[in-house]
Amino acid sequence: MGIAWLRSDKNLWIGLFLACLCCSCAEYDARSSEDYLGSKRSQDGGLKTEDREQEPDQQGHPSSEPAGGPLQMTIEQATLSALENNRSLVVQRFEPQITRTFVQEGLAVFDPIVRAELAYERDKIAGGPAESEFSGASAAVGVQEFLPTGTSLGLIGTTAPNEIIGPVEDEYASRIGFNATQSLLRGFGPAVNLASVNQAKIDVKISQYELRGFAQALVAQVEETYWDYVLAERRIEIFQQSLELAQKQLEETRERIKLGDLAPTELSAAEAEVALRREGLINARSTLAKTKLALLRLVNPRGASPAEPGASFWDRAVVLTSPPVSPSITLDDVESHVALAMQMRPDLNQARLLWQRDELEIVKTRNGLLPRLDLFATLGRTGFADSFGGSLKNLDENNYDALVGLDFEYPLGNRGARARHFRAVLTRQQARESIDNLSQLIDVDVRSAYLEIVRSQEQVAATAATRKLQEEKLRVETEKFRLGKSTSLLVGQAQRDYVSSQIDEIQAVISYLKSFVEMYRLEGSLLERRGIAGPGREPVKLSDAS
Repeated sequence: MGIAWLRSDKNLWIGLFLACLCCSCAEYDARSSEDYLGSKRSQDGGLKTEDREQEPDQQGHPSSEPAGGPLQMTIEQATLSALENNRSLVVQRFEPQITRTFVQEGLAVFDPIVRAELAYERDKIAGGPAESEFSGASAAVGVQEFLPTGTSLGLIGTTAPNEIIGPVEDEYASRIGFNATQSLLRGFGPAVNLASVNQAKIDVKISQYELRGFAQALVAQVEETYWDYVLAERRIEIFQQSLELAQKQLEETRERIKLGDLAPTELSAAEAEVALRREGLINARSTLAKTKLALLRLVNPRGASPAEPGASFWDRAVVLTSPPVSPSITLDDVESHVALAMQMRPDLNQARLLWQRDELEIVKTRNGLLPRLDLFATLGRTGFADSFGGSLKNLDENNYDALVGLDFEYPLGNRGARARHFRAVLTRQQARESIDNLSQLIDVDVRSAYLEIVRSQEQVAATAATRKLQEEKLRVETEKFRLGKSTSLLVGQAQRDYVSSQIDEIQAVISYLKSFVEMYRLEGSLLERRGIAGPGREPVKLSDAS
């Protein structure tokens, strides 16, 4: 049967050669729509938000935001701006694309390899009873491919000077041959031969979950910084009002000292209160300026580059339009949030994927414990002629060669393979214990965040009541001072208590808002709750196929 197959049309060989060659010519793009990260409403199957063009205005800036003007943002706009323009996230976005190239690198093992050789030989032997001289050209072309089943296939054609000693006296011999090798033990089957490729695919998923975790942390940081800026603005307002109140108290104290209603010693206490309010105002303004820098760095409006914006970028006015209102959210029981975290946390899903990766490593190391036993076969036809080209035309002659056999190899002791397998088993066990440890830490994190929400909610009501009482206390103390029944020191103390209660009240509201952000981040649902699409949304199960 093999000889009849070799006698078939030579177009079959050419067709096989071209088909194998075309398999390796596909264009590769590491980008994928799976890496999209942005608003679900804006998702259109594109690669990234920044890859889509925006319509510029006459000055070349996007029409949605005036160039150089005040940066007005709701908290939703700040979040989307960070997802589009944050420099750290731009860097992190490359990771899935870079990791995806390793998949193609692993698949390259199965790409056909084309080889060609053209040579000219000249030999001369001098001395002895006879002198001989020989010259001639030789050529070879072939294609070879390795299949996931553990099969190596090769097709090669050669034309060279005839070296066969015997009845054939023609100067050139052309041969076309087919060879195949099949692994029977070590290296047998797609499971082991595709293990590295499947590991690379898992690495892509890991990078996507890592990107999701990074984006989730960024969104949380943007929202928390946004509210910190609101708090800093409110603190400035409170200190400005308290400074005006202290200055008014100082003027009143001076007037009453002139009238003889108060002792001159009362003046120092009133002046100290004014100085204290100025100190608080200076610190509040500094905090606002630093928070502004942090917010601008996070949202990076219009993707400003450090080499482009200059001082005007950092000096740009910021106007935040989302009011700090306590959310009216009814919490589910804590067990529901813990269960959600066990599904959505990106770092936990990463750990599960690493366990799957370790499973594939065991497949590879277990394969290394087997001996190598290969079945090989070669089949070819040869044509002879007195010329280089003539031998190709004579391939149809009844000259063939065939070879079949087994190749066995096994290192005695095989200590290296045993050590690698044992290490892989231990690594998998370690990964499983790491998953359990991380799950417990996540459980504690979510429960702690839940308790913080409950505490913050109660604190909002408590600080509001305290502020009202301190306001009344200040009013009473001020009235007593006007009646001569109190001192500047007591009035100043009442003013400080009132300022502190005002700050505590707004800070309690901000802490309540931030506690929800932290809760959603810790349970892994922040992006979903904010309507943001991103990679790594599906939970990973340990029983999932790799």
